[in-house]
Amino acid sequence: MITVDFSRLAIEPGFRVLDMGCGSGRHTCAVSRFKQVVAVGSDIRFKEVAEARERLRFEEEVGTQDGAVWATLVSDILRLPFRDEAFDLVICSEVLEHIPDHRQAVAELVRVLKPGRDLVVSVPRYLPERICWVLSPNYHKANDGHVRIYEKEELVSLLEEAGVRKWADHFAHALHTPYWWLKCLVGPTREDSSLVNLYHRFLVWDIMKGPWLTRFLDQMLNPVLGKSVVLYLRKEKHA
Repeated sequence: MITVDFSRLAIEPGFRVLDMGCGSGRHTCAVSRFKQVVAVGSDIRFKEVAEARERLRFEEEVGTQDGAVWATLVSDILRLPFRDEAFDLVICSEVLEHIPDHRQAVAELVRVLKPGRDLVVSVPRYLPERICWVLSPNYHKANDGHVRIYEKEELVSLLEEAGVRKWADHFAHALHTPYWWLKCLVGPTREDSSLVNLYHRFLVWDIMKGPWLTRFLDQMLNPVLGKSVVLYLRKEKHA
């Protein structure tokens, strides 16, 4: 499931791209398909980094990469182990809602980004997320510990205070919103709900097959039901 719209980004050969909070590597793998890029996936959890590495190795073996160099590592977003201005693109998808000290996290993301280059951040959208919290008091604890819900303008302000400026945004994954509402209704940790499991199978099928009808429905519903808000920001150049 890809949240970032890569068609909005001019990724050139030789670009160094950081996917911070990479999880199982969905965006790191997507980046590795661009010609001669350096793709770095990092997460604080070793298990996730190991899974991302296996997925990248698979992509390498089946030949979907176009001369890319990639690496994975365990690191803390609050203390990134990279020099200043190391990357041409930084992606941070569905991460900040987990981080108590989000200002320090954002400062680190901006620090390692080159001036004039782009930062892409996504978080759960306010209304779908708020409904999840209302439907299930345990949702934010069960879902890897969401510690806050962002309003879009609040997040934009947080990021712009760190030295980047928003130039685009959109919503994503409308078809996933009802799944999470259903999951909250039955209990976020339950795995025996036939309806939830059926909807999950539908989402997996949709991700794997990408039929035009569901893609069209997702695009039409995203302005209203999009599960995530995605922000594209550019770091200010030195004066």
